[in-house]
This record gives sequence, C-alpha cells and structure tokens, in this order.
Amino acid sequence: GAISHQIKILEDWLGTPLFERLTRALRLPGAGAAGLPFAMQGFDQLANATANMQATSDDDLLTISVSPGFGSLWLVPRLDRFHRQHPDVEIRLDGTDRLVDVRSGQADVAIRYGPGGYLDVHSARLFAMRATPVCSPDMLTRDPPLRVPSDLKHHRLLHVDWKEAEGSWRTWLLAAGASDVDPLKGPRFTKEDMAVRAALDGEGVALIGDRMAADHLASGRLVRPFNADLSTPLVFAYFLLLPQNRLSEPKIGAFREWILSEAHLENA
Repeated sequence: GAISHQIKILEDWLGTPLFERLTRALRLPGAGAAGLPFAMQGFDQLANATANMQATSDDDLLTISVSPGFGSLWLVPRLDRFHRQHPDVEIRLDGTDRLVDVRSGQADVAIRYGPGGYLDVHSARLFAMRATPVCSPDMLTRDPPLRVPSDLKHHRLLHVDWKEAEGSWRTWLLAAGASDVDPLKGPRFTKEDMAVRAALDGEGVALIGDRMAADHLASGRLVRPFNADLSTPLVFAYFLLLPQNRLSEPKIGAFREWILSEAHLENA
C-alpha cells in the first residue's frame, strides 16, 4: 500500500500514468517503458556510489559471502594463516547460500559452488571435488563391520540434499558395483557441515566432497572406509567472485592472492 501511494504521487507529479494496472499484474505503458532504462542506470550508479563509499569507510573490513558448509569446513580452519599474513585486515563472514551482488557492495568477495561462467564479475576457479564416503573410525569395526561397499546395506547412509543432482549415493553405489544397497535410505541434510557432524558422531556414512572432509581425514577424526579410488568426480567447482572495479583494492587483492595460494596447495 505504501508503495502504491508513492507511485500515485509520482504519477501525479509527472502528469502521466507509469503503470497499466491489470487484475493481478502491472504493465508498463509508453511513459514507464521509456523511462525504465534511464531509471535503472540511475539506480545502478547510486548502488555503485554507495558501495564505493562503504569501501572507503571500511578500508580494513573485508566482507566475505560464503556458503555455511564451505565456510565452516574449509575456510574458517585456514583463516588464521590469512590473519598472520595480513593482521590489519578484519574479516566479516556472511554465511549464506543466497545470491549476492559483489558489484553493488553486498559483499566485498564471494565464494560460490557452481558451473563457472559468471557474468560481469571477475571469477577465479579454486578447485573441484570428488564425492567420497567418510565415517568415524569406530564404524570400521562395528558389527557388522564396514569393509567393502556392499557392507553399506547394514549401515545408515547420510545424504546432502543439494548435491544429490551430481553426487548422489545412487551414482556412487552404481560406480562401486554395490547394487544390493538401497541408495535412498538414511537421513538427509540441507547443509554439508551437518552431514559431516553426523558422521563424526558415528551416525552413519556420509558422501562428502573430499575437500570438505580433508581436515577431519588428516586428523583421523574421519576415515575413508574404502579405497580412495572409489571416489567419484563432481561436476561443479568452487569459485572466488570479485567486483571488476575493485580488483586493485589492497584488502581484496590480498585475499585473492592468499586463497588462490591455499587452493593451489590443495590441488598440489
């Protein structure tokens, strides 16, 4: 109602209708359509100006938009190395899977999982992953034990919903030749870090991107119950997204250089 009132005031001031009001929709007549491109340019310039002002006022604050799973499982355990190299840069992590526009200053940088080909931003590929089963060490000796993929029929499978399209238990079991295991059984999680937590607690076997489980595997808190060759490649990869017009900013350049170095270590 408040928006309609403001539109009516604007139409009265212009002396022409801006919208054709239909039953359940609005349509732009000539005047509205003629003004739309220029209005959008104006709003874009206002957004860019706001972002530049925010960047100037927060020279030492770097806001990173990152999915909660990647943030907690991969990024946060490594951030201390960034702090040691760049003690003057303060980090703000925005844990979200929603779309953000780094061009308008919603975040300084973003890390997203996807196919690549991001438009109007500078993108740098960090790494792809392989789907691998992981579990707590004590599951290997439970009764019945977990030695070969077919033994999974006696254990609970932990699923990550958002990776089902490219890294499902059905795909992995088919590649492993374990046709006697029901690929749909077991609880489902919307976030990868929750599935990892369940695996750490001995709740079952999780099918996880290998990079997300790397630290827990290195410490022995999680293990691969089967040969690592049984992992399956995932189609998408993690990308760093940066605003084109701010690549020269010291804090953004420092973070880009650091995370690409960390990703290079992972790929080595």
